[in-house]
Amino acid sequence: MASPTVTLNNGQQFPIVGLGTWNSPAGEVTQAVKDAIDAGYRHIDGAYVYQNEEEVGEGIATKIAEGVVKREDLFITTKLWCTFHDPKEVRGAIEVSLKKLKLDYVDLYLIHCPVSFAKSTELFPKDEAGKPLYGDSDLLETYRAMEELVDAGLTKSIGVSNFNIKQINYITENARIQPVTNQIECHPYLLNTKLREHCKSKNIIITAYSPLGSPGRPFATSNDPILLQEPKLLAIAEKLKKTPAQILIRFQIQLGNVVIPKSVSKERIINNIDVFSFELSDEDVKDLQSFEHVQRICAMTNFKSSKNYPFHED
Repeated sequence: MASPTVTLNNGQQFPIVGLGTWNSPAGEVTQAVKDAIDAGYRHIDGAYVYQNEEEVGEGIATKIAEGVVKREDLFITTKLWCTFHDPKEVRGAIEVSLKKLKLDYVDLYLIHCPVSFAKSTELFPKDEAGKPLYGDSDLLETYRAMEELVDAGLTKSIGVSNFNIKQINYITENARIQPVTNQIECHPYLLNTKLREHCKSKNIIITAYSPLGSPGRPFATSNDPILLQEPKLLAIAEKLKKTPAQILIRFQIQLGNVVIPKSVSKERIINNIDVFSFELSDEDVKDLQSFEHVQRICAMTNFKSSKNYPFHED
């Protein structure tokens, strides 16, 4: 069974549950995409910086060739990386991603992060002292170059990721094509309530990344709490006879978010989309909003010196 959809502000249908591919190990992403499509996923979320677009594209191409899906059945997202914010670089960037993905267009193209880096062959360019080399591109000019991609048929929708309220306003108050989504970190340790409510007021859907607390993230420390082991979460999972991950995914849905859990395990991929046959009670939701621990997992602290660092405020 395919995921239900929500309607974006341009009328496009956006599957509520998608497969995240950040930090998916090399050699496993193609199979994960194939397993996801077989399980009913029609939304695949990727990015240039994940460095696995070729594998994602191989999985998509295989399932189309097998007749399991048609291209128009799928909703494919990728993202403009920070080294391509110069408006002159934007079209070339999406064309590289499309070639890797073996696609003529994507359904959604996002500015991955408001921080601009200098043009470079490195993903994270640094000077001789090891400090980030930032670019001077204006976010609105970058976004206007994204609008041209819609005009050219290279993407059906555009949006942003990791933008704060001021940055959202800067785009929405000046854009010709409104962003359809802001993809942000969201889970019980980081509810992002003000930002979610603000985006809702602008008719911008929230796409929640790291909804499970990103337990496999490479920069986790032994002192970090583990969201999937929270007693309140485990109690709800036991009561409803669901996995903790299913509870966290359902939580995002009931907040009104689209959600993109990542996994390369076939069993977990199947379980993670099986979240439409039950509901959390108001008390369950309240419990999941009451965790004392607050943690931003993807804080991007290395880039705090950028004028566009988004997390100085909600």
